[in-house]
Amino acid sequence: MKSRGLAVMNSKALFERYEFDRRDLRPNDVALDISYAGICHSDIHQAREEWGPSLYPMVPGHEIVGIVREIGPHVTNFSIGQRIGVGVFIDSCRTCRNCLRGLEQYCENGMTGTYNTYERDGVSIAMGGYCNNFVIDADYAVHVPENLELAGVAPLLCAGITLYSPLKHWGAQPGMRVGVIGLGGLGHMGVKFAKALGAHVTVFSHSSGKESDALKMGADRFILTKDIAKLKQYTKQFDLILNTVSAELDINAYLNLLTLDGTLVVIGLPGKPYSVNAGALIGDRRSLAGSQIGGIPEMQEMLNFCGLHNIVSDVEVIKSDYVNVAYERTVASDVKYRFVIDGKTF
Repeated sequence: MKSRGLAVMNSKALFERYEFDRRDLRPNDVALDISYAGICHSDIHQAREEWGPSLYPMVPGHEIVGIVREIGPHVTNFSIGQRIGVGVFIDSCRTCRNCLRGLEQYCENGMTGTYNTYERDGVSIAMGGYCNNFVIDADYAVHVPENLELAGVAPLLCAGITLYSPLKHWGAQPGMRVGVIGLGGLGHMGVKFAKALGAHVTVFSHSSGKESDALKMGADRFILTKDIAKLKQYTKQFDLILNTVSAELDINAYLNLLTLDGTLVVIGLPGKPYSVNAGALIGDRRSLAGSQIGGIPEMQEMLNFCGLHNIVSDVEVIKSDYVNVAYERTVASDVKYRFVIDGKTF
């Protein structure tokens, strides 16, 4: 299958037009025309080789929604014309204990990323969603509810599931006090999900200009964090705190905000390791944990939840020729709250 998209040829290069071949459909494969592809900050890190060696040419993109155009003869869970979503990974070993539990994101033999990795054959380089079409094993794709606006769905396949998964794992529910550090592409989804799950939601942000947006999204309270010392007045008030930012911060100041048996979940990847005061953990039996995306069953559960509550990401839709500018604006936090590329413009 001929594909037409955007690629970077090395870590210093800008995006350029790129044509390549995708594999022919295997018996359990689905081919889709891409409607929208979200821009995740991790795309930028990998395109610019900020997380270690990358594979080039690289077609990034792991927040993909589209319409099924063709199915293999063994496919029973999708039909032509249906809405379909593809997220951060496209395969896994399928046999380890985590894969068998539907936790493919924690595959003991390593999940296969949607791009910047070799496929399971060890030869083919996976190409992502900054293009006009895609081919994927039907077992690693999800159905998109008909009532959701497709452009706003694309970021749910990464930013959405990245926040939904820890909220569900740590039992967000009515009466729980949840804090979300950062109101960006990740954080704003945490606010929407936590509120829909019935929790009391507080946003921590260093930007006073985001207070209005936070409250409109459902936050019950907004705390400005420019003066970290002022956080002490909220000591022992939170059951769960989700740290969505990659910027360096004083993690101990937030650990002290947790109540007995409270948990702080790290979701954003900081540039340097945190320095953790053991006393902040021991005193109230607190936990410091981490979480990444979700498995296929949980991704489908999240999308069904979004359909029920009419939840989508706040997006700015762009044409493909704007991606280089969009990368710079994303780095500068100049987007509310996720860029999404219109697939028709490739």
